[in-house]
Amino acid sequence: MSQVDLFRVLMALALLLASAHAVGRLFARFRQPPVIGEIVGGLLLGPTVLGQLVPEAQTWLFPGTGPVASGLTLVYQVGMLLLMFTAGVEMRTVFSRKDGRSVVLIAVAGMVVPFALGLLMVKAIDTGDVLGSAANVSALTLVVACSIAITSIPVISRIMLDLGIIRTPFARIVLSVAVLEDIVLNVILSVALGMVAGGKENGFGLAHTLGISSANGSAAYHSVASVAFFGLMVLAAAALRRLPGATSGTADRSLGQVAVRMAVVLAVAASCVFLGVAPMFGAFVVGLLSGMAGGLSRSDALGHLRGFASGFFIPVYFAVVGLKLDLVHSFDPWLTGGFILVACVAKASSAYGGARLAKRPKAESLDLAVALNARGGPGIVLATVSYDAGIINASLFTTLVLTAIFTSQFAGWWLERAVARGAFSHDPADQDPPLDGQRTRPVKATAD
Repeated sequence: MSQVDLFRVLMALALLLASAHAVGRLFARFRQPPVIGEIVGGLLLGPTVLGQLVPEAQTWLFPGTGPVASGLTLVYQVGMLLLMFTAGVEMRTVFSRKDGRSVVLIAVAGMVVPFALGLLMVKAIDTGDVLGSAANVSALTLVVACSIAITSIPVISRIMLDLGIIRTPFARIVLSVAVLEDIVLNVILSVALGMVAGGKENGFGLAHTLGISSANGSAAYHSVASVAFFGLMVLAAAALRRLPGATSGTADRSLGQVAVRMAVVLAVAASCVFLGVAPMFGAFVVGLLSGMAGGLSRSDALGHLRGFASGFFIPVYFAVVGLKLDLVHSFDPWLTGGFILVACVAKASSAYGGARLAKRPKAESLDLAVALNARGGPGIVLATVSYDAGIINASLFTTLVLTAIFTSQFAGWWLERAVARGAFSHDPADQDPPLDGQRTRPVKATAD
């Protein structure tokens, strides 16, 4: 990397970080999700705004290829891994036996029905209008189905945390359903990404080494690999919990825990790349198992890790998402409007139906349906990894990102008004501390 390239990388990162934080704080000031502001911050520096005003400067600072693009991509990928890791850690022990029937019915209905509708949708449209450079219709079908069925864990948990309802039975059901859905959908997404990676001439990984190249063979391999990976991680976590001191978390060891956890996240993500499993799924599983083990979540390590990640890597990740958006050339209002309508109706109605089958009250069922319709960070991650892999084109990428933004905004607005009318009550039997260990009263609604 030349001195000029180094200058461009550092300047690009500085501009992305400053723009993401500035616009994110502006959004938070007006009681809007900061994550949306971070995306808008990147949008201002991309082809939509800066590219229209000063196209030469925009392409010089943010080129599509070369050392500068590689440097930005590395930070962007680490940001995505840390986002999924911290989202997994925040889950901790959200499951409760008394919610079991409701969680299972809502999760099954809220996942199976939208996923099936997504499969049918691809058959009803001209895939040539949304297909990416990989030209794999099977992978496209899985991505579209997942994008309709997915639920945001980070966004909805942050919304409920800031509204002071994170320890209510309502929040416990929402998060439990979201965890189950996202585990299954991340496995499916790993299969889609593996199918595309396995078809490349310069393929890398175990599937390429084994000579698996057919579509059916690739789908079978990546399905087994994703499920086997999750099972091995669960067994490894169970074994580590039996070691003396494995779950102890003290302040003087917190920085060492950060280093160890970061090394584990990166190593597991690298292993996922070799196995053909989505690296973000590996980071999420490490976070989920770490949170359930309890050691990291009860120490200062999570605070240190989250603080650095949310101060640098994650804002840059979301800013790069905005940087990739081209609302001038890649925005199809009919596609976006139609997709948002179908996705919201399918997800919300199926979640509502599952809640009613579980005999939840009508008002609570409606609140559950809106909360589970928020796609937020996972929806954006799904869009970016699918776009980077060539499964979807720029038009569908823009549609999926805007769908995630709209559904998250609407969920925050809806739940804030539900709190105002006293819709939620805290469970007196639940004495666990709030997720950040400090907040115990409602504050302004924002979302990461």
